[in-house]
Amino acid sequence: MIIVCGLHAVQELVDTHAVGRVVSLLGPDTPHQAFNNILAEQHLKLTFHDVVEMMDGFSAPRATDAEKLIEFIEGWDQSRPMLIHCWAGISRSTASAYTALCMLRPSVDEEELAQELRAASPSATPNRLIVSYADALLGRNGRMSRAIEKIGRGENAYLGKPFVLRP
Repeated sequence: MIIVCGLHAVQELVDTHAVGRVVSLLGPDTPHQAFNNILAEQHLKLTFHDVVEMMDGFSAPRATDAEKLIEFIEGWDQSRPMLIHCWAGISRSTASAYTALCMLRPSVDEEELAQELRAASPSATPNRLIVSYADALLGRNGRMSRAIEKIGRGENAYLGKPFVLRP
């Protein structure tokens, strides 16, 4: 099970679902937290702003961030849930969860997985830069990026509602 949420809901969901791995995607001005019952080696902490292009004054996601994400997902044995969060649970986390779905269900069409993401979270607006890096690293030839473009921007929300995806 993959749980996606904003920072405000992490500890409660870790406790409720006996989460075994956490991916934190936060901006440079938001300190990463340690979560009870999550070992340091089971917690990937990535730091960049939620931007989709290089901009002065902002730290954009880089290809190395996507590489670390993919490596972390590859190391997940799925015996316990993985929780992926960003500040709001709308953009960076949904891009990462979509990446995980594409990795864990490689025979399923990228558009079908994007539609599954949309059905689970009407506010999901996956960060296109993260998706484009993952698309290239996974050899998807633009299919992941096109699928995310096709579902478009999610509903307006300040905070996304936590949701679950099944790998």
